[in-house]
Amino acid sequence: MFDNLTDKIERAFKTLKGEGRITEINVAETLKEVRKALLDADVNYRIAKDFTDRVKEKVLGMNVIKAIKPSELLVKVTRDELSMLMGNHASELNLKRNPSIILIAGLQGSGKTTFSGKLANYLKNKKGRSVLLVAGDVYRPAAIEQLKILGGQVSVQVYSEDDNKNPVYIAKNAVDQAKLHGFNTVIIDTAGRLAVDQEMMDEITSIKNAVNPEEILFVVDSMTGQDAVNTAKEFNDRLDFNGVVLTKLDGDTRGGAAISIMSVVQKPIKFISSGEKMDALDIFHPNRMADRILGMGDIVSLVEKAQEQINEEEARRMTKKLVKDQFDYNDFLSQIQQVKKMGNVKELASMLPGVGKQLRNINFDDNAFKSIESIIYSMTPYERENPGVMNGSRRLRIAKGSGNDIQEVNRIIKQFEEAKKMMKMMTNKNYAKKMMRKTSKK
Repeated sequence: MFDNLTDKIERAFKTLKGEGRITEINVAETLKEVRKALLDADVNYRIAKDFTDRVKEKVLGMNVIKAIKPSELLVKVTRDELSMLMGNHASELNLKRNPSIILIAGLQGSGKTTFSGKLANYLKNKKGRSVLLVAGDVYRPAAIEQLKILGGQVSVQVYSEDDNKNPVYIAKNAVDQAKLHGFNTVIIDTAGRLAVDQEMMDEITSIKNAVNPEEILFVVDSMTGQDAVNTAKEFNDRLDFNGVVLTKLDGDTRGGAAISIMSVVQKPIKFISSGEKMDALDIFHPNRMADRILGMGDIVSLVEKAQEQINEEEARRMTKKLVKDQFDYNDFLSQIQQVKKMGNVKELASMLPGVGKQLRNINFDDNAFKSIESIIYSMTPYERENPGVMNGSRRLRIAKGSGNDIQEVNRIIKQFEEAKKMMKMMTNKNYAKKMMRKTSKK
């Protein structure tokens, strides 16, 4: 996401490389290229122009410290203004009632139903809420069944009335059921259309008036660019929604919707969604997104993803095993599974500063770990617990059992040994002290 925009902005900043000081001329030249990059990303012309005008005004009005290079100053101001343009601060859901009702709106194909499932999973597992999903799309034949499947995947109950074609009554009945059975959160998935029409708007307005939702979220396909922003404005004029959800950010999106939508509707982007997995949902952080657009990575989000998967007790147990040289293939498999839960490998790597660009044209197979897993699963329990017993005949049997050749088995065993050495080294107190001394000298 944002690959082309990032490339063009980076090239624009190179205009100032080697310049000894900030001048109106060199800043204007650089920001002209930045504005072009934003327009190519499908950002509204007025928004792009106002943005670059503000950056220019701030940069030229600053007293520049000699130690700061002109290009560095411009990047910082651009980053701050970009973050401000997208909302500046993360905005989470405001759920105080019992039950809290969340109404999901958007056009057909924007990803409303999938997002409803993801949101239910997020609120259940990360916020500890009891959630009832409501199938309010009575027009799309597969919508109710899709929501039931998603609800099953995340172990959340789905309320539906298959013979009822009145979504207003369905929503009201669902809220009554939530109160009766102790659900503190109700998520209502509604119908969409291929385009905004009066009937659609009247219907969702009626649902809003009937259940008085605490949160109304507008779901928008980020790949539709500026059209998404225009649609958001129409929905907001009728519904006065609380926030925006950007879906399909893993697709070939130019990024214009993410950058423009806040300034048009004056409502925060609350969530970003990518992929079909139920845990592929993140709170939108404008400052982190600005960093990613400018090629600076997103270390904070990467650490947060890791912390979500790492159990402290498990980490202590693993450290003890490493110190005692007892790290085995069961532990190796456990580590791999934790990495897989964090998300797509390429997406994770792109959060590292400077790494994303290098990996842009490399295709990562989503099943990249399957070979390792098949080899470990083909080992006997004794072999997994005792890595040192891996002789030639055992390796040959494992290769045949896992459907791999002997070279692949040897490669995985070598990879295991290297990972074991590195992890043991990092748990060594003397090694840690040595690295701290090196760092303090820099």
